[in-house]
Amino acid sequence: MSYHPLPNPQQLRQIPSQFSWIDHRLVRDGHFERCSCEALALYLFLLTVADHKGLSYYSQPSLMKQLKLGTRHFAQARAELIKAQLVTYQHPLYQVLALDPKPVKPILKTDAKHRTHAQQLLQVKQILNAGRAHDE
Repeated sequence: MSYHPLPNPQQLRQIPSQFSWIDHRLVRDGHFERCSCEALALYLFLLTVADHKGLSYYSQPSLMKQLKLGTRHFAQARAELIKAQLVTYQHPLYQVLALDPKPVKPILKTDAKHRTHAQQLLQVKQILNAGRAHDE
C-alpha cells in the first residue's frame, strides 16, 4: 500500500466518541445501486443518529424537515429501505439492520431521473474500486 501526504493535515478526520459508522459494503455489495437518492439520504441520516443497536426515535416530521422531503417522497424512501432490508420501522422506532452479504435484486425505478442517479452512484463505486486497486 502506498501512502501519500495529506492535502490538509490540520483537518485530519478523527473517530468521534459517539457511535456511528458507514459500512463500505454499501458500495461494494451494490446496496447504493438498489435505492433512490432520497432513500439513501434517509438511510445516511438514520445511520448517523442511530445508537449502537441501530435504533432511532426520530419522528417522521423531524426526518422530513431534516431531509427536506415531502410526505410522498419520504414514504417512498422509507418503503424502499424496508424493501431493501436496510431498515425496519415500527412506530415510533426505526432500526438500521445488519447488511445482507449480497443484495437480493435491484429495486430502482426505471425512469430517467433514477437511471441518472444510479449511473452517478455506479460511477462513484467504480472510482472507489479503482482507488482501492491502486492502493493495493
